[in-house]
Amino acid sequence: MYTIATLEDLRRHLKLGDEDRGSDEHLLRTLGEASQLIESATARRYCPRVETLEISPEEANPRSLLLPDDLLELRAVRDDSGEIDLARIRIFPGDRDEPAFLLLYKAGAVFRTGEDGTNVVSVTGVWGWHNRWTSAWRDSGDRVSGNALSANSALIGVKNSDGADADGLRPRFHVGHLLRIDGEYLRVTGIDRKANQLTVLRGVGGARATGHRQNAKIETYAPMPAIRDLTVRYAEQLIKSAGPLELESTSMLRRMRRVTA
Repeated sequence: MYTIATLEDLRRHLKLGDEDRGSDEHLLRTLGEASQLIESATARRYCPRVETLEISPEEANPRSLLLPDDLLELRAVRDDSGEIDLARIRIFPGDRDEPAFLLLYKAGAVFRTGEDGTNVVSVTGVWGWHNRWTSAWRDSGDRVSGNALSANSALIGVKNSDGADADGLRPRFHVGHLLRIDGEYLRVTGIDRKANQLTVLRGVGGARATGHRQNAKIETYAPMPAIRDLTVRYAEQLIKSAGPLELESTSMLRRMRRVTA
């Protein structure tokens, strides 16, 4: 299950009451469909993922790597000579809030590629689009409760699933939420509010599932608000429409579309 917005986002948009839960499964599937349509139309992903991409340096300038995707966080760069000290790499743009599109080797050095015809450099990082990346992860106001969390457990105990998050919004956990615990990404697929227990998918978005100590901090991902709101509106249209949506006619999607050389 991959959604940009959460089930609660869509339910609030549709003004559904807590007593009306019979359509939740259908709503969640529709949210996934709307998320795929928006990402396909803009050639971008709006939830972060950890991945290593193989990229060929520019022929005219072997100091530079034009990135094929939006880079939110650079973690490692490796060429034929081995791992490169990230202090020697310049990132464009240099704003930590905005995704990068270019890496440049400092001090006149060039990326070294193999003689076996591969001609690629490995770039490991967090990829995706957000215009406020440094504030994209929010404190849920909750922590891993009860027992420590093993690497293969699909259930997380929390202190109060109905409580407010650090921004005062409640409930703090929604079905569809992307969580972060100690660097691992997890996706909420179910919530038992009486038992204060979350059912989750482990190690999503390319992040490795690991064990987590009791009382580990739980963060929730807040996608770009305009894209989140657009996702719930398209989901509403999918629910009401019998025909295909004219996504390309949406001016915001045209502006957001990733342009490649």
